[in-house]
Amino acid sequence: MKIFIDGKYYDRNEARISVFDHGLLYGDGVFEGIRIYGGKIFRLRDHIDRLYDSAKSILLDIPMSKPDMEKAVSDTVRINERSEGYIRLVVTRGKGELGLDPAQCEKPTVVIIAGDIQLYPQEYYEKGIAVVTSSSRRMPSDSLDPRIKSLNYLNNVLAKIEAKQAGCLEAVMLNHEGYVSECTADNIFLVRSGKLATPAVNCGALGGITRSAVIGIAGSLGVEVREAQLTRYDLYTAEECFMTGTGAEIMPVTKIDGRIIGEGQPGSMTRKLIYEFRKFVEAQ
Repeated sequence: MKIFIDGKYYDRNEARISVFDHGLLYGDGVFEGIRIYGGKIFRLRDHIDRLYDSAKSILLDIPMSKPDMEKAVSDTVRINERSEGYIRLVVTRGKGELGLDPAQCEKPTVVIIAGDIQLYPQEYYEKGIAVVTSSSRRMPSDSLDPRIKSLNYLNNVLAKIEAKQAGCLEAVMLNHEGYVSECTADNIFLVRSGKLATPAVNCGALGGITRSAVIGIAGSLGVEVREAQLTRYDLYTAEECFMTGTGAEIMPVTKIDGRIIGEGQPGSMTRKLIYEFRKFVEAQ
């Protein structure tokens, strides 16, 4: 494996960043997780745009133009001969001194890793998974806007731990008002009366790339999609429920907090969207 760090490639065992990098010391940085399908990078331009928006929001000047960043990502995939897999693109504030002041950092650090992705077993797509509601709330927008894909993921990590302790793979996170935001690493959708609903981004949901693709696919099928304020009641009484994300793609959810969703198996809308999403990916 060859890892890109600030314009150079290093073997996995030799790839290093400073222990004084503010991404490590303070979580000061942004990232993107991107899929590779059939040698093609899925929606690279959308991911790059979101990365730069996140960086702009925290006053982090990425030391590469967007075209140069796209080329670096594509070159990293090519050099690693990846036809399928996952890209982790990270930009940190860079090496500095101890202390929060970002002005102490001379230049940001750019890291690109192209490797394997740990996929969910096929049986989960066929049977669905159970999730729980986490007691860890989503970061409020007036503290740190969740649309910024930053390295500050501790509340998500705590929610993931809570899910694992409950014997589940994922947890639903609520915002400070009690509305559904998303899962620890995925967006969430529900189906009711042939229509789709998903938490609005102002409820603390990340504007997911896969989420956006699914909304577009649903629209092309004539399915109405509503971005709204949703509560746990809406989830509990949904006819179908599923998560979307880079790793999960479209993952059926068949139980939430012990409540069976619909008939306790992936519904017709979910199965249709899984099928159409895979066709969509192949056509990219």
